[in-house]
Amino acid sequence: MTLTPIKGAIRMLNTYNQTERDEIMRRFRNLIDVWHTRKTTTDRWMVRKAFRLAAEAHKDMRRRSGDPYIYHPLEVATIAAGEIGLGRTSIICALLHDVAEDTEFKIADIQMMFDEQIARIIDGLTKLDVLVEGTGFSSIQAENFRKVLLTLSYDVRVILIKLADRLHNMRTLGSMPREKQLKISSETSFLYAPLAYRLGLYAIKSELEDLSLKFTEPDIYDSVRQQLEQVRPAKLKAIDQFLEPMRAALDKLGMKYQASAVEKTVSSIWDRMKTKELPFDEVYDTHVARIIIDCPPSEEKMECWRVYAVLTGIYRPNNDRLRDWISMPKANGYESLHATVMSQTGRWVEVQIRSVRMDDIAEKGYAAYYKYKDTPSSESGLDEWLSKVRELLLSDDNNALDFISNFKLNLFSDEIFVFTPKGKMISLPKGSTSLDFAYNIHTDLGNQCIGAKVNQKLVQLNHELKSGDQVEIITSKVQQPKEEWFSFLVTARAKSRLKEAIRDHRKTFRDNGREKLESIFNELNIESNKKNYSLLMEAEGINGLVDLYYFAATDKITFQKVKNAFRIDKTGKFLRYFPNPFGRSKGLKNEDSDNSSAEKSTPVLLREDVSDLDYTVANCCNPVPGDDVVALVFPNEPISVHRVNCPKAVDLMSQFGNNIVKAKWRQKENVTFLAGIKITGTDSIGFVHRFTDVISNQLGLNIRSMQLESSSGLVEAVVTIYVHNTQNLKDLISKLKEIKEIQKVVRLDRLNS
Repeated sequence: MTLTPIKGAIRMLNTYNQTERDEIMRRFRNLIDVWHTRKTTTDRWMVRKAFRLAAEAHKDMRRRSGDPYIYHPLEVATIAAGEIGLGRTSIICALLHDVAEDTEFKIADIQMMFDEQIARIIDGLTKLDVLVEGTGFSSIQAENFRKVLLTLSYDVRVILIKLADRLHNMRTLGSMPREKQLKISSETSFLYAPLAYRLGLYAIKSELEDLSLKFTEPDIYDSVRQQLEQVRPAKLKAIDQFLEPMRAALDKLGMKYQASAVEKTVSSIWDRMKTKELPFDEVYDTHVARIIIDCPPSEEKMECWRVYAVLTGIYRPNNDRLRDWISMPKANGYESLHATVMSQTGRWVEVQIRSVRMDDIAEKGYAAYYKYKDTPSSESGLDEWLSKVRELLLSDDNNALDFISNFKLNLFSDEIFVFTPKGKMISLPKGSTSLDFAYNIHTDLGNQCIGAKVNQKLVQLNHELKSGDQVEIITSKVQQPKEEWFSFLVTARAKSRLKEAIRDHRKTFRDNGREKLESIFNELNIESNKKNYSLLMEAEGINGLVDLYYFAATDKITFQKVKNAFRIDKTGKFLRYFPNPFGRSKGLKNEDSDNSSAEKSTPVLLREDVSDLDYTVANCCNPVPGDDVVALVFPNEPISVHRVNCPKAVDLMSQFGNNIVKAKWRQKENVTFLAGIKITGTDSIGFVHRFTDVISNQLGLNIRSMQLESSSGLVEAVVTIYVHNTQNLKDLISKLKEIKEIQKVVRLDRLNS
């Protein structure tokens, strides 16, 4: 391809009508306006050059909404500059992030026109185009996740631009078909929102979560949002009244500050409602008070605690809910003091106390953190977290699905802080064991570990650690690492070091194993070559020759197992015979293609007689007719039907987006589905009779099982019943709530078998 010089934006925009040209230039000017980092003449010229290239490259492309495609890279660049605070290189990469993937321009062309760094970042943003047959990829989405995450090992800006890209896609998701909305929303809640949180981008994380809820559960999103709008004026007024004595006290001390009410997001409120099984009316902390103080960095900590002293001098605190992230910041750089106090109206109020610098980092995360990196109060776990990310990325050799699982488990989980015998603090993911601690200190310490002392008490290798524990590892020189230890480990670092130790141990069996294998192959008249060894490893689920020789040397690969891995055809030759667990890979299309098979598929009609149709109702969420459902199809397996809000379904959709098929209930009134409810109430004579009368006599529903627990005057009943549809469930719950002894009725997702 021959590159020709680009001569001005106006000439480039001739493929658009006048209204579109005006809008494109308006958006470009807005990008320049929100760009607050260094803007030299050279910087502006290079960004303008990237804009012209993007406008030319995408001139014949339209989004599904019908808008010119160039709107998208312009908006991504605007988010990167204005909402994340990135500079020239990132803005250029955001403008060009789809050029190499969707147009005739290649990475090499971009490198020639700009520089190697820009080309490398854009390459990290470019998705895998096709699922190549024979690669063994079980999930192209997981491979894309892996490729994007691997770029963290050299430039975190790739992830930041990718988050800006995902945020704009979520903002414009309304024009996409339902299957795409579910797939993209699931990816977002599965990986991108947690990633934004871990990089300290709270505003982006919150919006991504809200948009994911909006498209996966629109009814719930609209319900919570509408209720939030109704209570907003009263809540804001109450917070303002709560802050009045605080303002007077802080003014008297001569402090510079801002005090205001902050509204929590729809998704965070809904999560609390689900977790605590509360109606919206009982969620007291939909709004919180935030006090931001303006002071020199060297005085921040003292001034924040000074505000806390003023606060607790006016209101009585709940000490169990004090969170000090100033003395010990979160790994993503977040610093703030959270206190909960009793207001004058008899309601608990959460108060967040932070400095201007802390607030900037809380909103813009990584970029703001590095803006303040050289200040006296800049110590944070973000550098340590990024170091752990890079170690995990460079050491993890699992398949993509395992890689993503490890990444989420180790780098998105909550943290605990434990101490060595000499008092050094070590941060580990929540759930880490004493063996994790040993391997995180040193490989040899883990390999020779036989136990540990936690707070001077002897514990086993799988003992789960808690924040504040002091850990001393006990070793023995005769100890050898064991494969069963993998079940004791949580951290990827420990798993990687254990895997390496086991591999080194197994290498010592290479010669003995090779001799035994060659003997078996000769006896079966099979040639001992690399191809046949590969077939045997696939049959036995073995990852490499080191393990193959080890299993042969230890007699875990026997004559019979080798024989079973091959069969004889009519010519007398041995042939491999294995069914492909993933079926054909030909014809699988890029999951973001507008012509994906899921989009064109005929809806699966879910009939009540499950035996007549090859589908199963997932027992992880127990959908019934009337529920918003998604169907997932995998080769050689029945179609699996989940509720769209099922956590397992979200994970599957985020990794196997091409496997989503449309599903609609086709209902008959004489067929029932199993559902469960949990009833909480005050214990009284005849309580069970009253609610079973509603179920059986008034509504005519059959009870399958019932479990009762009574304690201190309260009773909790878990009842499984057969219903026709969700309307049956709604009617039942509504009727049960009319019984005065019943305090709460909730539907259960998972039922006891």
